[in-house]
Amino acid sequence: MVYSSQVIEMAKELLQSRRARAEAENARRLKEFEESNPEYKALKQEMIDSVREVVAAVGTDKESMKKILLAQRERNLSAQDGIKRLLKKSGLPEDYLEVNYTCKKCSDTGIDAQANVCSCFTDALRQAAFNEAGKKSPLKFSSFEDFRLDYYTDQKNPDFGCSAKERAGEILSLCKAYAEDFDLSSQNLLMVGETGLGKTHLSLAIAGEAIKKGYKVLYNSAQNIFNELQKEYFGRTDSRGQFEALVLESDLLILDDLGAEFSTQFTDAALYNIINTRINTSLPTIISTNLPLRELENRYSRRISSRLIGEYLLLRFFGNDVRQVKSEQKG
Repeated sequence: MVYSSQVIEMAKELLQSRRARAEAENARRLKEFEESNPEYKALKQEMIDSVREVVAAVGTDKESMKKILLAQRERNLSAQDGIKRLLKKSGLPEDYLEVNYTCKKCSDTGIDAQANVCSCFTDALRQAAFNEAGKKSPLKFSSFEDFRLDYYTDQKNPDFGCSAKERAGEILSLCKAYAEDFDLSSQNLLMVGETGLGKTHLSLAIAGEAIKKGYKVLYNSAQNIFNELQKEYFGRTDSRGQFEALVLESDLLILDDLGAEFSTQFTDAALYNIINTRINTSLPTIISTNLPLRELENRYSRRISSRLIGEYLLLRFFGNDVRQVKSEQKG
């Protein structure tokens, strides 16, 4: 993936902040240990002095230099043993005085011992890219606890064989279980129903739980996602495929309000690419739409609708607009 300059700088700042925190914490531990163990300061100075003697001896004959190096090694080892004894006496691990960097391979510099870009920097780039993409989303996380079944009617719907409250309760239970067990093998979900029935609420509740587990989640409206992809495709941003890669490679993609976007050849091609690629790479996707299934089939090509209907678990919502019910109750 090619990242924008802004994302690269964000990743660098992330690593720099990790390194600074680790070194500040190390300085605090050193000061605290030195204050409670006065002998430590003398042992540390012994190690420094032994190195200075070697530096001062540079240029002497080979035999003299060899003796000085051996003596320096003995002094250094003796001082190190003394420090280990102090740590043990204080009930502390041997590495207590070392800097505890987040990444042991590169010490939070982003470059490993072989002068290669460290995997932690690659992870930081991906995290920064997700954070940047998340800023463009108007959606906020919801929770399962906030999902109110009392806003749904108890009246049985003959077309569905149950009431709106019963159906909402079934879907709520399913979404809770989905979030609890979520991993990269989870099913795709297609949430269908008119506006204001809780589709976005539940999909974002799932997103929140997936993020808590450490998964990379990208969520936004279909319109916003297609707009970003179009800007990227036509070179109106410096991300050069970054956003498309996030859409295709995120652990969980939530495409909200499909069908509200302005339909063009580009959006249809982009939607097919998203659906097909994520199915082929077995990455879960949640799509919500206000369009009935028949309208969904009419609006999009058969290759899109067949994948949605054949590869996604269908969750059909029905009932009255919950937002309207809330408003009427407040009034």
